[in-house]
Amino acid sequence: MKLLVVSRADKNVRGISDLTFPIIKKIAKKWNADFMVLSKNADCPNDKHLYGKFHYMILELFDLLKDYDRILNLDCDVIINKNCPNIFDIIPYDKIGTIFEDKGTRQSIRLRRIAQIQAEWGEIGWKENYINTGVFIVSKPHAEIFKRFKDKLWVDWGYDDVHLGYQINRLGMKIHELDYRFNHMTMFSESWNKNAPRFNSYIIHYAGQGNFPDKGNRTRIELIRDDINKIWGDKFK
Repeated sequence: MKLLVVSRADKNVRGISDLTFPIIKKIAKKWNADFMVLSKNADCPNDKHLYGKFHYMILELFDLLKDYDRILNLDCDVIINKNCPNIFDIIPYDKIGTIFEDKGTRQSIRLRRIAQIQAEWGEIGWKENYINTGVFIVSKPHAEIFKRFKDKLWVDWGYDDVHLGYQINRLGMKIHELDYRFNHMTMFSESWNKNAPRFNSYIIHYAGQGNFPDKGNRTRIELIRDDINKIWGDKFK
């Protein structure tokens, strides 16, 4: 089984990736997987928010799945904890691995996005289970989801999460829901989830501004640097 871990990065996130990539590379090697930084910008006409080129680097997985059996995408703004199990061992080969993000304070807006794409692209019976590609594992049989839909990409808020979620549901792909501890974003530290501390999770994801309760006046990159030092010591400064 040929395995690959990928991450998206451009000049706008280089400061963060300089901190996180050494850890991701270390873990990929431990899991007997290659590591690659995605860099091919997608052509996203009519992209009103101008973020699509970065997010849609993930479409490169369509071609990479010709050479690799399984691929794990990790966003560059994640820290992997020392005790993280091998995700390739957890997700069945025939299923896509992801968390569902339509929970807590994000539930209503994520459900609106699910409804919005179906209003524009056609109803497919997708009612819930909004994916997050920050920690996202696929296998060869899933390559089709990385294609455009009728030559279109979703270029409104949600970008690849919404686009790939639509493709997954349209094509009837099966999903294995990961425990939130494999993609711990700020929403999972809210009261509905018993204010779960991020350091008890396997992968911490500083999506958006990374506004965890103890962030204070620190920037996102300062918070990531401090958390890396707390988890790994100063080895990965």
